[in-house]
Amino acid sequence: MWRDPGTWIALGVSALFIVAGFVMHRVFTNILKRGSPEPADSPTDKPKATHHEQ
Repeated sequence: MWRDPGTWIALGVSALFIVAGFVMHRVFTNILKRGSPEPADSPTDKPKATHHEQ
C-alpha cells in the first residue's frame, strides 16, 4: 500500500487542502478581527441634484 504512487498523491492532495484551509481560516479571522474602516465623506456618497431640483 505504501509503495503505491496513488497513495502518496492522495496524501499530498489531502495535506495541501488541509494547509490551504488553515491559511484561509487565518486570513478570514484576521479580516474579521480588523473590521472595515469607517466610510469617508466623499462627494460620490452624496445624492446628486436632478434637473427637477435645480
